[in-house]
Formats: sequence, structure tokens, C-alpha cells
Amino acid sequence: MLFPLILVSPARAENIGAAARAMKTMGFSELRIVQSQAYLEPAARWVAHGAGEILDNVTHFNSLAEALADIDFSVATTARSRAKFRYYATPQQVQEILQEKMQWVNSMALVFGREDSGLTNEELDQVDLLTGIPMANDYPSLNLGQAVMVYCYQLSALRQLAAERPAVADGQQLTALRQRLEQLLVKLKVEDDQKLADWLHQRTGLLEQRDSAMLHRLLHDIEKNL
Repeated sequence: MLFPLILVSPARAENIGAAARAMKTMGFSELRIVQSQAYLEPAARWVAHGAGEILDNVTHFNSLAEALADIDFSVATTARSRAKFRYYATPQQVQEILQEKMQWVNSMALVFGREDSGLTNEELDQVDLLTGIPMANDYPSLNLGQAVMVYCYQLSALRQLAAERPAVADGQQLTALRQRLEQLLVKLKVEDDQKLADWLHQRTGLLEQRDSAMLHRLLHDIEKNL
């Protein structure tokens, strides 16, 4: 299964090297980087220490949307924001959710934001699920390399399950469901209800395959009657 880690505009080469080392230790191999050339600096390779092949094979993208273009289900790590309604899964919940998702999607990705400012609201809207690391104190927060290690450790068991998973029927089921929900809001003339739209976007990512299929059936009946 395709399962890259994506770093959005990382500023420090040392953090990228630490992320690569954490990935190698926990069995992850594909690193994607958005709008940053810091991975080319010598300091990244010094800190990576044995994970140089991950840096050698980095794929660079000009935007997060481009980095997610071939991904069926994505998770973004972020600090809690009061700007919009958000649902945040713990790392343990992310493991459970992805373990179910990997039975019916072809690719997943884990997204990390900038060291100083994280991900923008626009970038958060592009992913399927948000997660944050519960901490005893707001400060000091984890740095990028530490955050990558926490999630790589928590999700490392999924690597073995990915190798054993059955054939996937439809990896685009969630994407199609979101599109149908957005179209329904337009038909009902409630597309300006941002709170409702945000809630639908966040909760859709939590649906299991059976629930997603049933909601598709319900939407089909609603669309037909409309």
C-alpha cells in the first residue's frame, strides 16, 4: 500500500533528517516535501544517520494539493485551532481508523505542517482527518522530528497489515461521497452554512466502508426524489 509522509514547507534541514531517521526506524520509506529545498542541505543527511536513501528519494511538490493528488485518505497532524469546527483524533484513534480504512482504500498519507505555524485552514480542508498529540502542557511542544516519531511508532503495525490486506474494491468511495454531499448542499440551497459543511467534511472521514456504502444509497434515493 502507498503510505507516504508529507512535510509541508519544513524550514530546518535537521528536522527533515530527524523525520527521515524516524521513518526508517519504524519501517516507512516514502517522504514527500512541499515547497522546501531544505532536505538538500548537508545537515539533513547528518541527522538522518543511516536513512540517507529516504532523502535521496524525496519527491518535491509545489503544493499540498499536488502531494495528495494520488492519495485516497489523508491525515494531518496539527495543534487544536479555535478558528473552525474541528474533530481531532488521538494517535491511538488514528491507528484504529486507518486499520479499518486500509481494507478499502489504495493509498493513505500522513501530513505534517510547518514548524512555526503548522498548516493553514485551507490546507487542513484538503485532508480527511485531523489528529493531535495530547500533551500535559501546551509548552514546550514537540518539534517536527519528535512528532514524526510518535506517529511512525503508533502506526508502524499497519505496515505489516498493509502487506496482508485483501484486494481493494473502490479507493475513491470517500471522495465520491464528499462530492455528492457537496452537490446536495447546493441543491438544498444551504451551501453557505459553513458549520454544516465543516461538520460533514470532518465526520465523513470517520465512516467505515459499510456506513459509506449505505450513505451512498441514501444519497442516491434523495437525489432521485429531488
